Amino acid sequence: MRILSCGESALLVELADLDEVLGYYAALAADPPPGVVDLVPAARTVMAAIDPSVTSLTALEKMLRATNPRLDRRTDGELVEIPVVYDGEDLPEVAELLGCSAQEVVLRHTSDEWTVAFCGFAPGFGYLTSTGDWDIPRRGTPRTKVPPGSIALAGEFSGIYPRESPGGWQLIGRTALAVFDLHREPAALLRPGVRVRFREVDA
Repeated sequence: MRILSCGESALLVELADLDEVLGYYAALAADPPPGVVDLVPAARTVMAAIDPSVTSLTALEKMLRATNPRLDRRTDGELVEIPVVYDGEDLPEVAELLGCSAQEVVLRHTSDEWTVAFCGFAPGFGYLTSTGDWDIPRRGTPRTKVPPGSIALAGEFSGIYPRESPGGWQLIGRTALAVFDLHREPAALLRPGVRVRFREVDA
């Protein structure tokens, strides 16, 4: 672990890998240090921001160093159910990569409980991980347009495109549920620590 300054009211904790980030963020989210107003996980880091009127960066650093990652990596966050029509263009290729049928891919995807590890790429895009064995390569040629609501896989992650954008992930389905809506509070449905279950529905 390495702790770095991040502006005047935050510290950045560098960790070994995503598993450690998930466990460390889960521990902090379950029992936030006094004065911490925001926790922002990423692929290899967790940023903790404070209210300087409540605590100091020196005190925060001591608390961060004393925090032990949770072994189960999982948060006790809100559970969100995502209805999915599994008719993605890349579903047959994903099935071939995994050595199974397309329906088996759907069964595996819906059986796992996923957790939003961190957010990025676009507002509302959550990088979801599970304890399942997923390792799906990106497409050799990215698409110039991926429709909003597309359910996709890349590496160990699953994700939902919040708006139309270019993208190189493997598309396995789609949802009509808006994962990002500026007229909703909070705007982003998928936030770090939120747990996700995918449910197959008919078109």
